[in-house]
Parts: sequence; C-alpha cells; structure tokens
Amino acid sequence: MPESLFERLGGTTGISSIVDEVVAAHMTNPGISARFTPYIEQPERMAAIRQHTIDFFSSGSGGPVTYTGRDMVTTHKGMNISPAEFVHAVDDILMVLDKHKVDDESKKDVLAILWSLKGMVIGQ
Repeated sequence: MPESLFERLGGTTGISSIVDEVVAAHMTNPGISARFTPYIEQPERMAAIRQHTIDFFSSGSGGPVTYTGRDMVTTHKGMNISPAEFVHAVDDILMVLDKHKVDDESKKDVLAILWSLKGMVIGQ
C-alpha cells in the first residue's frame, strides 16, 4: 500500500517542522509579512494558529488527526486576501517543501490541495 501524503511529509513531526518554517518564511516575505507579523505580539494566538494549521494539514494529508478549527471561508472572512498574496503564500510553502527535500509527486499533491482552497481564501 502506498504511503499517504501525511507519511511522505514526515508525519506529525515533519508537518510541524514544515509549518514552523512556512510561518517564518511568511514573516519575512514582503508580499505577505504584514498579515503575519502582528502575531509576534500575540504568542498565544500564534500558538493556536500554528496548531490549527498543523492539524489542518495533517488531517487533509491523510493523517490520524481530526481538524476541529474553523472552515477556510470563516477563517479568512474579512481579510480580503488578494490573488497575489495567495501566490506568495503558496510560493513560501513550495520553497519550504524544497528545503525539506520533499519529492515532486508529494509537492504536486500539496499544490493541488492548496489550489483547491484558493476560492475559499481569496477575496473573503
């Protein structure tokens, strides 16, 4: 039986590391950093967002995790995220996956998941 995307991304440990590095990349990406840097002053909120993101990607990639956070539309409502900002976020994620030496097939799977979410994120 082939490995799930969750397993190919390194399970909970791998996904946690990927999420941490993606957040760090978002913090320094001039195209989207303004959306993320305010959370530096809110460590409890940042910790909650981090855990929800780990759970979301773990659950969505076939892991033994149940995501209990808000849906994507509710989460992004009122943020009015632009298509360019969405692409910046996706680029950061792909950069981190490259850094983690994630194989091309797994990167394609992640990209397909991200692209499937764009309508729930952009312009909300």
